[in-house]
Amino acid sequence: MISDKCVTYLLILIKKLAKRGADFVSLQYHMAKRKRKTRNRGSLQVITLCISTAMVLVLLGMVVFSVLAAHNLSNYVKENLTVTAILSEDMTNSEAQQLCQQLKKQNYVSGLTYISKEQALKEQTKELGADPSEFVGVNPFLGSIELQLKADYANNDSLKWIAAALQKNPKVTEITYPQTLIDSVNKNLNKINLVLLILAVLLTIVSFSLINNSIRLGVYARRFSIRTMKLVGASWGFIRRPFLKKGVVIGLVAAILACAVLGGGVYALWYYEPEVLEVITWEVIAITAAAVFVFGLLITFLCSYVSVNTFLKMTARDLYKI
Repeated sequence: MISDKCVTYLLILIKKLAKRGADFVSLQYHMAKRKRKTRNRGSLQVITLCISTAMVLVLLGMVVFSVLAAHNLSNYVKENLTVTAILSEDMTNSEAQQLCQQLKKQNYVSGLTYISKEQALKEQTKELGADPSEFVGVNPFLGSIELQLKADYANNDSLKWIAAALQKNPKVTEITYPQTLIDSVNKNLNKINLVLLILAVLLTIVSFSLINNSIRLGVYARRFSIRTMKLVGASWGFIRRPFLKKGVVIGLVAAILACAVLGGGVYALWYYEPEVLEVITWEVIAITAAAVFVFGLLITFLCSYVSVNTFLKMTARDLYKI
């Protein structure tokens, strides 16, 4: 039979094993809990970084979008300015049609409209509510050709030699165009383009600084892991690789979010004003989206590279000082 002393020792041993088992389970539980908290903290940090980067990319995208839309708006306004060639009274419709065919072949013409004397009389009769020819006895209106120029020629220097070329035809009596309006449009559009260019440069610098600080905080949280990998002999390229991949993924996700926000803004503009598509073309949308993706990937990659290199160059003493 087993003595009482052996039973006592067995009981004590069982209690110790049970206690150690409980301690081990508790340790595993706390380690898992700590690991879960670290993972959650890292996930929250990545989400915050994606959102902050996306906000910066939205601003950059708005600047690129504004520059492209302003350029299209400039061309739209210039190409809708009208140069009117007044024709002589004795010019027939067939001669006017021949002149129109000649003008269509000119490089500076984007479109033209021929208004005959009869058509001018009909339009004025409709507006006035009475036929002026009944009072005068003859048609008092002259035929005209309204020219729309290409945007590159919608400036006063080009218009001077265009007007001189048109007036070489003896059947063209007068050339009229809104000179003051053209000067005002060109000056204002040049100012807008300059302001947008300066804003784009400043915003690029600011965005790089903001994204760099955000990514630097993420790398800072793992500075001791970087130090440990250095101590075990890992190369700088091996240490940098996961950070660069993470930076590229963050840039890609942020660019997708930014494009979604910008796309929603364009849709809202189109919904309230469908004619805005005259200025906001598919080319503008595509270039803006491409610029957002390029900025997002390039900036996050460069910021990750610079931040990791900064901590790779630090000694153990420097890591504890920051």
